[in-house]
Amino acid sequence: MALEPDALAREADAVRHASGQSRSLASSLPRLMLESRRIAATVIHGLHGRRRSGSGENFWQYRRFLSGEPARRVDWRRSARDEHLYVREQEWEAAHTVWIWPDRSPSMAFSSPLAAESKLERTLVIAFALAEILVEGGERIGVPGLMRPTASRNVIDKFAQAIVHDTAERTSLPPGFAPAPLSEVVLLSDFWSPIPDFRRALAQLSGAHALIHAVQVVDPAEETFPYSGRVEFLEPEGLGSITAGRAETWRSDYLGRLSAHRLALRAEADRVHASLIIHRTDRPASELVLALHARMGANAEAPVASPARMAQAEAVA
Repeated sequence: MALEPDALAREADAVRHASGQSRSLASSLPRLMLESRRIAATVIHGLHGRRRSGSGENFWQYRRFLSGEPARRVDWRRSARDEHLYVREQEWEAAHTVWIWPDRSPSMAFSSPLAAESKLERTLVIAFALAEILVEGGERIGVPGLMRPTASRNVIDKFAQAIVHDTAERTSLPPGFAPAPLSEVVLLSDFWSPIPDFRRALAQLSGAHALIHAVQVVDPAEETFPYSGRVEFLEPEGLGSITAGRAETWRSDYLGRLSAHRLALRAEADRVHASLIIHRTDRPASELVLALHARMGANAEAPVASPARMAQAEAVA
């Protein structure tokens, strides 16, 4: 499929924007925050969250008494209402920490005419929405190198403010940090970095026994290569440009390299028992948020040593 000249011009403008030649992200944050709250509200509605029984002070539910349990666990007041015995369960209150890292490097600002928003905008919407959903479920949310774990109800505002005031270099992979054992880490990036760099990042996190969810956020043009004719491709992170006289002749080689890169990403994820999700920006953000929440919820319910907790599974959202 060939893109019209004006579409190609818009695409070139988007890449130049990634190089810092356009407006600041700060002006887009209010809209992204509003969209993330809408998605979070939609996902939260009908979800039971990640609540479960355990040590705590708050009542969660009654359940039927099981044969072999100590008699002291019976709630006699509730049991007196009918012929069955009941146990009073408290809600698990050992707050879980989830680290969410959104890639904000220049390449993430890319947007083609095939998508309504850039990879960066989609990544932030997902990060904000996921943070709100998890805090609503009783978890703590942190951002590596940017925000310490918090269970604040205004987590989206704190997240956005941390981004606005961040002056550090925006790298393509997360900074080195040591999450607590069995905490969870969500990485949102296009993962076009060299595979050795991706391997080192995962190895550092898995060495701390964290559960890792890697989400590759891609523009549909990056998967389909819908170019033909003479096209100039600009590298947004300072590596220059290259011009194709007949771009359509590059499609086969490009798709082969894409497939090889993705297989390598999956192999590295498998190596450390991390999950890998592919998300295209022409798909609804809510699909990815639901997929992530379901995967993290399954991990939360599984025993620590269970293979189900550590198994890698793929979901395409």
